[in-house]
Amino acid sequence: MEACHSPHQSNVTSSGATTVAIISLEAFAGMWINAFIVCVLCIGWVRKKTLNSNEKILLLLGCSRISYLCFAWVYNFLYLLYPNYLEVLNIHQLLTLFETLFNYSNLCVSACLCVFYCIKIANFRNSFFNYLKVKIDRMVPWLLLGSGVSAFAMGIVTYDLTETMQSNNITVTCLGNPWDASKRMEKHFIISFFLVGSGYISSFLAVIFSAVLLLFSLWRHKCKMQTNSMKDLSMDAHIRAMKSILSFLVMYSINFICSVLKIIYVMMNESIIIDLIYVYLYAFPGVHSLILIFSNPKLEKALLKILSCVKCEFFMK
Repeated sequence: MEACHSPHQSNVTSSGATTVAIISLEAFAGMWINAFIVCVLCIGWVRKKTLNSNEKILLLLGCSRISYLCFAWVYNFLYLLYPNYLEVLNIHQLLTLFETLFNYSNLCVSACLCVFYCIKIANFRNSFFNYLKVKIDRMVPWLLLGSGVSAFAMGIVTYDLTETMQSNNITVTCLGNPWDASKRMEKHFIISFFLVGSGYISSFLAVIFSAVLLLFSLWRHKCKMQTNSMKDLSMDAHIRAMKSILSFLVMYSINFICSVLKIIYVMMNESIIIDLIYVYLYAFPGVHSLILIFSNPKLEKALLKILSCVKCEFFMK
């Protein structure tokens, strides 16, 4: 039997090089932004010997995003410029496993953060909601543990799907029987895509409901302050919080749509559209983390302090 040749050939195009340059800038900027969040929280953890629930979520979110951007950048760098290297020692499956694991962890922890803010900040006259408000701090570690277990399970499912697709591609290339290969892959596709899709949808719905409830509560409280002629400072804080939540809701919705489209266009092998989708997917972790920094007084103060020091050093030179 003749040796089987890989269907992937190294073909560096100008569009591929441009995509790599853009996503590299986005990835490294996102890693630096999230590394700043992790460093500030860890320094505070060492000094105070404790972390509150909000800081625990932000710390895990920052670590997840740094790991996701790192593995995703390596995968796409090899995929776009050196695709043949992905076939060495199951590198393709391993990178896909870790990229999916940390990406899903990023999405789940983001959803946990939105749910936490909703329960902590929103005010509703409901006994169950008030019960959650009292118990939410004790529930946070379990929510984060559940997010980690779900992310690991999703990574295993993606690893199995990638390995199945690659083994069937080799069978098709070498033996030329695509009908049998497609029959074997059909069950894997249905089950795997159902599990992956349900994971994405559940985190998306959690964000949608939490953000809408929180926006409604803040808007209702803002209207009460207007009728009671309360201080403008409190009014500005509520308006800023609503803008922050609304921006996250819009960004998360676009991110969810791009994640679904990525799965579809990967199967259709539409490389140009996939490149455009990746450009947004790489921007989301960094931009959203910037929003979190400016909506958190502790992180914002630390960032402004660093920027002022850098500014002073610049003018001294």
